[in-house]
Amino acid sequence: MRIFIKHFLCLFFVQNLVAQVQKEVNSPDNIKSIIFKGPTGDQFPIVKTREPIYLEFDDVLANEQDYYYKIIHCDYDWNKSSLLKSQYLDGVDNQRITNYENSYTTLETYSNYQLTLPNDNVRLKVSGNYLIEVYNNNYELQFSRRFVVYKDLVSVGATIKRSRDFNFLNEKQVVQFSIQSNGLRLVNPKKEVKVAILQNYYWPTALYNIAPQYTIGSELVYKYDQETAFFGGNEFLLFDTSDLRAPSSQISSIDMTELYNHYLFSDASRNDKPYTYFPDINGDFVIRTLQGQNASREAEYTFVHFSLPYTEFIALDDVYVFGKYNNYALTDENKMSYNKESGMMEATIKMKQGFYNYKYVLKNGENLKLNEIDGNSHFTENNYLILVYYRNFGDMYDSVIGVGTANSRNITN
Repeated sequence: MRIFIKHFLCLFFVQNLVAQVQKEVNSPDNIKSIIFKGPTGDQFPIVKTREPIYLEFDDVLANEQDYYYKIIHCDYDWNKSSLLKSQYLDGVDNQRITNYENSYTTLETYSNYQLTLPNDNVRLKVSGNYLIEVYNNNYELQFSRRFVVYKDLVSVGATIKRSRDFNFLNEKQVVQFSIQSNGLRLVNPKKEVKVAILQNYYWPTALYNIAPQYTIGSELVYKYDQETAFFGGNEFLLFDTSDLRAPSSQISSIDMTELYNHYLFSDASRNDKPYTYFPDINGDFVIRTLQGQNASREAEYTFVHFSLPYTEFIALDDVYVFGKYNNYALTDENKMSYNKESGMMEATIKMKQGFYNYKYVLKNGENLKLNEIDGNSHFTENNYLILVYYRNFGDMYDSVIGVGTANSRNITN
């Protein structure tokens, strides 16, 4: 009986730990255009302790509802850390977002909310992984987003190489890098130092738990091939609705019902076509309008119409329009449906005026196929981020001691 109880408690403890992993929660239908960025403008904040972070979102119910925010400190693996709030926050969170204003001169009314961290109520004291959660006045979680605070203690140099695996020679990109400790004493780097590698700030494909291949003096060297390889994907597709009434090379026609409708030219599968370079912003989006001065509160919402020819390749898989505009969520709104008359997969999504990147992905059950429609190429331009975590013996949390970046535009053999 005692052994059974022990086994049950251990099982409960393990399950409880798994349940604590802090994943990003995507917003309900009424909350749109969530912008979350640091001073560089990329929509994943990676900041030093006192650098500003900006959060902005719209509520299309436009009823000036109260929203509150909480900040959670996490370990390397995104479990809640053991720190008390007073140990990682200077001040108090769970505060109401007071900077909000209704839209004006727009067909779609909405309330626009803005928050800056740090502010008069709260400041961040330590580095590491963080999660910000936004609640409504019924204390129901509306959405959450990850961000990272770091100290610049080590130097990270990175390069992008073609894969040496002949099976993926033209499809994968390999991140090779080294960490220079810059005087920071690392007694046991294989246990004290951990890294996370991200492609285009997309957490679901991030690589973890990669030990240094070898050390040279105070330098940790990571010159792997398969262990640090990513599929290259393809350049994102794009469109721009900044001018409500002007068709473009991406927009075939515009009409108006209760809102403006922007019909994009039909896209096509690119998985069997040669790679073609054209600039993108790696899945991101920028809110902007030519019809007003303040895009946050004067930009219109429009219906954007997407279409993709149905092929046997798609079969019975679900097809989604995929991009940072909704944090890469797969929802009923961005799921495409088959039109028997046109033979096309179609979707209509309400989106705020601006410049958008997107692509198409397939999903079969739990299997998400990111690059099946658009293909993979080692030439594709991608941004890579390397986060360096440090936890000495006896430390209570994983600090972030350095950040490295590289771009595959400069890929070498």
